Parts: sequence; C-alpha cells; structure tokens
Amino acid sequence: MEKRTNYTCEELFDMGIKFHHYTNTAYPLRVNSLAEYELHDVETIHQVVAKNISNQKEINLYVHIPYCKTRCKFCEYVVMNDPNEVNQDIYTDHLLREMEMYKQLMGDLPVVGYDLGGGTPLFLSKENLKRITDKIKSFNFKEGVTWSIETTPVIAANEPDKIQYVKELGYDRISMGFQTVSEKLLESLGREGSAYLYERAVKNIRSAGFTRLNIDLMYGFLNQTDEDFANTVKYTIAMQPEYVTLYRNRYKGTKLEKESQGVSLFKANRQYDIAYRLLKEAGYVANVGKNTFSRVDGDLGTSDYLTTRVVNATSYIGMGLGAQSFVGDYLAYNLGCDNHKMDRYFAAIDRNELPINDIADMPKDEVRAKALSVMFYFGYISMKSYQNRFNEDFRKVFADEINYLERNELMHFADEDTFILTEYGAHHIYGIIPLFYSQRSKEEMFDMAQRILNPEKGEAIYLEKYNRKQYEAPSVAADMVVLSKDQQQILLVVRGSHPYANYLALPGGFYTPKDDTIEQCAVRELEEETGITVKADELELVKVSSGQNRDPRGWIVSVAYKIVLKDDAKPLANSDVILCKWYDIKQLPELKLAFDHQQIIQDAL
Repeated sequence: MEKRTNYTCEELFDMGIKFHHYTNTAYPLRVNSLAEYELHDVETIHQVVAKNISNQKEINLYVHIPYCKTRCKFCEYVVMNDPNEVNQDIYTDHLLREMEMYKQLMGDLPVVGYDLGGGTPLFLSKENLKRITDKIKSFNFKEGVTWSIETTPVIAANEPDKIQYVKELGYDRISMGFQTVSEKLLESLGREGSAYLYERAVKNIRSAGFTRLNIDLMYGFLNQTDEDFANTVKYTIAMQPEYVTLYRNRYKGTKLEKESQGVSLFKANRQYDIAYRLLKEAGYVANVGKNTFSRVDGDLGTSDYLTTRVVNATSYIGMGLGAQSFVGDYLAYNLGCDNHKMDRYFAAIDRNELPINDIADMPKDEVRAKALSVMFYFGYISMKSYQNRFNEDFRKVFADEINYLERNELMHFADEDTFILTEYGAHHIYGIIPLFYSQRSKEEMFDMAQRILNPEKGEAIYLEKYNRKQYEAPSVAADMVVLSKDQQQILLVVRGSHPYANYLALPGGFYTPKDDTIEQCAVRELEEETGITVKADELELVKVSSGQNRDPRGWIVSVAYKIVLKDDAKPLANSDVILCKWYDIKQLPELKLAFDHQQIIQDAL
C-alpha cells in the first residue's frame, strides 16, 4: 500500500484534533523523530553549535536543576528519581563547567532572557545557588532583563530564608506550582500540598520582597472535576499573584500516560474556559489561547526568557542535565534526557565536550515547524518575528493554511503583524498546529495516531470513572436529523467527549430542567453545538429509541427529530463537539456513527 503524503488542511486539522494529547506546542512528536538529521561526531557537533551561536544577534539562557523532593506522576521533565543519588555539589561543579563552555562560544553575545528552572532550583543549597548565579553574571545581559526562578510551595513555606536569599541574589520573578488545591487529587498525583501550606508559601514570598509572583495550575486530569478546578482557580485568585499560568496535563512521557485517552478534548477545553472566565472577572488579562494571565498593565506575565523565545522566536541555550537547546538550525537535548542519569553527562564534561545526547541539524521546514509550534504557546504568530527569524514572508509560505484557517474562522489577522487564534480556534488549537508541521512530521502524526488511538480503550477508561448514580434513570436526550434545503446533505458533528469520542454523531444532548419541552431541548442543543437556530414548531418527530443498552453509560432514551432547513447555513462547532459540517447523503453508508444514529437517520430518510 502506497504511503500518503499529500494531506489536505482539513485532514491534518481533523487528525490533530483526534490526536490532541500529542499535537501540542512541544515539537517534535517523539524523542527520536529527528533521527535522520542527527549528528554523532563530536567535532562536527561542536562546529555546528559554534556556527549557529555565532549567527545569532541575541540569545536566551536556561539553566536546569534536575532535583525534586519527589517526582510527581504528571511530570514530563528530566528529574532525578532519587534526589540523593548524586551529590548536588558534584552536579553544580559540572554544570558550571558546561556554562563556561557556552560562555566561550558566545563571547559577548547579548542575553535577553534567563530562567533557573527544573525540577526544583531551590532544592539546592544557598552556596550552590550563589555559585550558579555568580557564573551567570559573567554573561552579557541586556539592560533590564528580569531573572526568573522556580520554587515549590513546600520550600517556600518551610525555608523562608532561602526565598529571601535568592531575591537578594538578583532573581525578581518567582514561579510556584499549586497545580490543584484538591488534597485528594494531590495525593493521587504524588504531590504534597494544602491550603495552609500554600498561604504560608505566598506570605514568605511576599515578605522576601517579590512583587512578580506566578502561580502554575494544571487541568485536564482524569480524576479532576470541574468543581475541583474552579475552586482551585478561585483560591489562587484570592492569593493575589501577579500572574497565573494554566498548564494542561500533557500525559506524554509521564506516569499517567495510560489515562490519556480517558480525557476528552472537550473536558480540557471546558476547564480552560472555566479558568479563563474566572480570571478575566478578577482582572487578569490574556488573549484567547494564551496560558499565562497577568493583572499587571503592559506585562504579558511570562518570564523574559519565555516571552522572547515564544513571541520573537529567539534562540535559546539550555544547560544542565537533559536540558533542551534550539539555536538557529539545530535542536539539541543534553545527556540525561533519556534515562535521567548523570554519569554520561559528567563524563562528557570531564572530557571537555559539550554534554549533548541528541542533536539534529535540521532542514528549514523542521526549523519552521519547531518555531511555529512554540509560538502557539501565546496563541498568535508575529509576521515581523517570523520574517526576522526566517527571512521570508509568512503570508506567502503558508498562503493555503492561512486561507483554510480564515475561511473556517479559526484564526484571523488582528492587525498587519498579528495572526491570532479566534475563540473558536483556541478550542481547536491542537488541530491548527499540525498545519505548520514539516512533511515528515505530518506523516509521522498519521502513523502514530494509527498505532496509538484506541477508541475502545479510551472509552473503557472513561466509563470506569463514570458515576451513573449521579443521573436520572432513564435519562432523556434529544437528537436532531438536520438536512440541507435540497435534502442532499446532512449535518453531523464530531463528538468531543466520551462515550464515542471523535465519532460522527447527530447533534443533540440531554433534556434538562431548563428545557420546558423535549422539542426545546433539541432546539437548544442544535444551537449550542452548531450555531444553527431553528424553531421548535418546525421539528418533525422521527422516533423514540428506548433500548437500555443503546448507550454504554446506562439507560438513556433518545427522542429524535428531523428538520429541513429553509436557507443555507454554515455550522460552527461549539459546546461539547469538536467539529460540525455537512456530509453528502450518499456518504452515509461509508460513515461510522455513534450510538444508534445510523438507524435513526435511515428512519428519518
């Protein structure tokens, strides 16, 4: 069978939505995706690194500390499984030597951002924190660059002297992960936390003089309810941090990866919307699709390192165990990225070699794909930044993709420079990002999805946690058979949640107390899911389906209606559906529909 290569924008978008746990801002899709471009000769690696660094006008620095008290189950980063396995003094010794290697390559190259991250940087002793900071001061920083550092609530609450110390060292922005205030969820994630601990941590950070506090929150966990997440957001707002950053649990490479298919895109989008509304009401600002919210006028909320890296596509050097670098045309991961062990990292530095595990000297389409994937962290692409990075016109290179995105109201030009997500597009970002993948990564996405996606497995994970006792038995739902005015097309949606996530289905949903009649329920669900408005008295009853086994969640009775639209209508997916569009009636026998919807359609026609 010949391999497909000429995927349409629509095909890429649809697959990205279905494969949403992987098609995020992290690029490439797999650790060894770029194997064909990898370098292995030590001298060649050094030459490629030196050449690309010398071509930069400015750069970012990231220093990685791979120590944590415990490794959280949701963690995808390079962290030592046992923090006592390797003495931190020895690690710091080697880290400083790596920093000196890059200092020699950089010379006086201006630095526009610096983060000390991890892991947990404040796991280190004061002495080692000072040694690292003294070394970083030897680099040529542009005036006004704010240094950012990360901590945990446990350290901030219990070691106030260390928080005070790093403020005195020159770190003016501090980031701390609450993740959730649900102690039950925290326990299941292998993380320590409580309201009392968080409040003491914030108090100590303020006492140390920090006026730039960011709090990280995570959403999209299988066992996380909307109520839990809303309470976490409200609690965080009450702490009055300057910034709040939302991180969707990405599952890939974590101890929770097996749960990923039990979490629908609809749930993740719904929880983001909850946070967006609460934060906006509290005075925090972010464009749709952006993860960091700020209540400081003129301040985007992210560190200088991340802001310049995302908005301007500025290259960055990562130093430390498993750190990532993306400079010019090369993407590199340091030794330790694969096994979280320090022996090979130490050995390379002892040989005076850059401690690189994998480095890919990438062609232009891969460099583009990496840079653009990162830009979507902020939900928009700057034409000027793209031009500066690639010396080409974004509008010309991606004319077809721009046309598709504008036509489907997923992105638009807010001004001459800014191509930005719409609110609808923000909900579908995982379908948008793959449009800018390289040809190789487009093929890889389809290959991976074919191997990994398993609707039955995902549904089983969801149903295991589903509490049927919360709902009436039987429950009542309305389904809508919507036909075009010539009756040659039928309107179908792609379900965003389990059961039958990613399956085609009729528009519809549950009858609730806010509906006076089941007909009004049908009208409401159609408008919520597709944006199409009809009148209840225009509906024609098709059938009532009452079999107790028609829905895996339990006994759910469906009342199906039919309507032939009088005018042309352009549907727009909302609510709990991913996509909605018209299908030719002749296609129906080839389509795989959820529940008993194929039979309902046959009865309606």
